[in-house]
Amino acid sequence: MKTTYLTLLAGAAFLGACGQSTEQAAPSQDGEAPAVEVSGNVNVYSSRHYDTDLALYEDFTEQTGIKVNLIEAGADALIERIVSEGEYSPADILITVDAGRLWRAEEAGILDSVDSDILAQRIPANLRHPDGLWFGLSKRARVIVYNKEDGQPEQLASYADLANPVHQGKICMRSSSNIYNISLMASIISHYGAEEAQDWANGVVANFARPPQGNDTSNIEAIANGDCAISVINTYYLARYAASDDATLNGIADQIGVIFPDQGGYGTHVNISGAGVVEGAPNRDNAIRFIEYLTTDGAQEYFANGNNEYPVVDGVAVSSAVVQLGSFEEDDINAVELGRNQAEAIRIFDRAGWR
Repeated sequence: MKTTYLTLLAGAAFLGACGQSTEQAAPSQDGEAPAVEVSGNVNVYSSRHYDTDLALYEDFTEQTGIKVNLIEAGADALIERIVSEGEYSPADILITVDAGRLWRAEEAGILDSVDSDILAQRIPANLRHPDGLWFGLSKRARVIVYNKEDGQPEQLASYADLANPVHQGKICMRSSSNIYNISLMASIISHYGAEEAQDWANGVVANFARPPQGNDTSNIEAIANGDCAISVINTYYLARYAASDDATLNGIADQIGVIFPDQGGYGTHVNISGAGVVEGAPNRDNAIRFIEYLTTDGAQEYFANGNNEYPVVDGVAVSSAVVQLGSFEEDDINAVELGRNQAEAIRIFDRAGWR
């Protein structure tokens, strides 16, 4: 059994498939597998690049007879490709790793509304588009981190506290062009309005230990190395360190303390990986069936744990590395707000000189 795998080349036509296998075992569906086999294909354009996803595609094919054709690239490149292909696009499903990019796909007019009782029942309302244009499939939290050896910084329990002058010269952050920071800012705008969000951005910039640089991984290491005292990262980056077979990476994880912000307020910001059915999908029914499959308990566990994320379906087990980070109350803002406020978030960052 092979998942059909299509490589993405700039300007190339939809290529012939070639077999790709993976060593991961496919998940057990515990009786949730579709009872009737369906022939045909489903063409998936995905910005996720994990072997565990490939194992899920193989399992879906085994259970349904529907062959998965996969194209991988960055989300923006895939959106541009679907737009350029127009009505001739073979794309059935777009999978991305951020609500902000799902919004970009929505704005590009390439997603089709889906009405599915299964998806409505399995996925919380705040993690799916109100008109069924996309559906969250896994989530991660954006948390504050610090060096345990130095102790937890005082007056640091919320995102708002990052702007407190007491933390001047202590904060390392990614660029303002990073989609994770844009989505975080979008959530702050939603809760407090643009004026307070601007004040917050100005305050955080004043507290920078260095100009924004690197990624979440390099900022974790900057905390461990003592280059700065505070940073903001997605939980799955730290969980990767904790779950690694590399003792050096485990040691770095052990040095990092985690604060889940705003536990006394609206909760910690979460973002999603998600999927939408493409407008004019040639295999629309198979596409809906595939997304529904990804919400079954077994697939949820496999899909989320493959990247040390949290499932969107309640009651599904998470990886031990994620559990070790601690439990938290999450912000239940609808993820659609992370897209709608994206343009304003970028303007606020620019005015603050975040860079």
